Amino acid sequence: MENKIENKNDEQGLQMTFGLVNYILMAAGILLLAIGYILLSGGGSDDPNVFNPAMFDVRRLYVAPILIVLGFVVEIVAIMYKKK
Repeated sequence: MENKIENKNDEQGLQMTFGLVNYILMAAGILLLAIGYILLSGGGSDDPNVFNPAMFDVRRLYVAPILIVLGFVVEIVAIMYKKK
């Protein structure tokens, strides 16, 4: 019985769902997401009675969200990409 299962897999040919390009794109998307979230962090104040204007820095308002959205877009492309 075991030999029949092994032969069946050999005849059909085992195919991977994602190729190498998909995994590279997924890694790039995860890297973009990680960088975006790291840039988004910080900007707090140790004393709650003191306002820290670093919270409204360009890095946190524009750069980090753009990187996070690009990371999600790259992840979607990595999942949907199929080699012709």
